[in-house]
Amino acid sequence: MKFFVCCKQVPDVAMAFQIKDGELQKDDLNYVLNAYDASAVEESLVIKDAVSELDLSLVLMGAEKGKEALRKGLAMGANDAFHIEDDAFEGSDSHAAANVLEAFFKDKEYDAILCGKQSQDMDMGLTGGLLAEKLNIPYVTNAVGLEVNEEAKSILVTRQGDAGQEKVELSFPCIVSCSNDMNEPRIPSLRGIMQSKKKPMNKVSVADLGLATDAVGKSGSKSTLLSMDFPKARKAGEKFEGEASELVSTLIDKLTNEAKVL
Repeated sequence: MKFFVCCKQVPDVAMAFQIKDGELQKDDLNYVLNAYDASAVEESLVIKDAVSELDLSLVLMGAEKGKEALRKGLAMGANDAFHIEDDAFEGSDSHAAANVLEAFFKDKEYDAILCGKQSQDMDMGLTGGLLAEKLNIPYVTNAVGLEVNEEAKSILVTRQGDAGQEKVELSFPCIVSCSNDMNEPRIPSLRGIMQSKKKPMNKVSVADLGLATDAVGKSGSKSTLLSMDFPKARKAGEKFEGEASELVSTLIDKLTNEAKVL
C-alpha cells in the first residue's frame, strides 16, 4: 500500500510577525511543518503501524529551507521525501500549487494522498480539492479519523461536518485533507532524527515535471495577494449592571438602535 502526504513549510505562528509596506518581513522568521500536515503525517504513521505493509512518502513544494519540514516528517517515520524546489514557484497560489502537484502525481502509483485541510499561513484550504479535481479522484475534507480496509481497498473517513461527525467511505485512489483535531503528532525521537538523515530526499524541478514556467508562480495563479496587514483592534465591550429586567431593556435598545442587528 502506498500513501503520500503533501506538506508545506510555514512561519511559526508562535513568533511575533512584522509587516512593512503591506508585506510580511520574512528575514527573521522561523519556519516549521504546517500543523495540519503534521496531523496527516501522524495519521499515516498510525495506519502504517496497523496495516500489513504501507510505504509513506512526503512531498513538499517550496524553497530550499523546506527540507527542514521534510526532515521532521522523515524523523517521525516516513520512508522518503520529494522536494519540489524551483525559483519559478515563487508567488504560487492554491491553483498553481495544484498544477505542480498534478504534474508530480500523474505518473505515480498511490492508494491515497493525504494533506492538511489548510495551511497556517494563508488558511485558504483549496489545494486538496483542486488537486482531486485535476486528478479526477474522490476527495473528502476536514477528516478527524481514518480507517483503512486493505481487503476492500478503501478508506473510511470520519469528518467533522456542520451538524456533527459524518462517515464517508472512499475507494482507492483518493485524497483526504486532515484536520489538526485528528490527533497529536508525535515528537521525533533522537533515533528517528538520526535515521532521517539517511532517508532519501529527492529533488524535483519544474523541468523534471514537464511544466511550462507560466503554469506556476504568479503566471499560473488565479488570485493575487495585494497586501497584508494586522487585524484592526476591536473596541472594548460594554458592561452593564443592574436588575435583570433593566438589563434586558438596555440590551435590546443597544442591539436595535446602536448595533442595528435587531
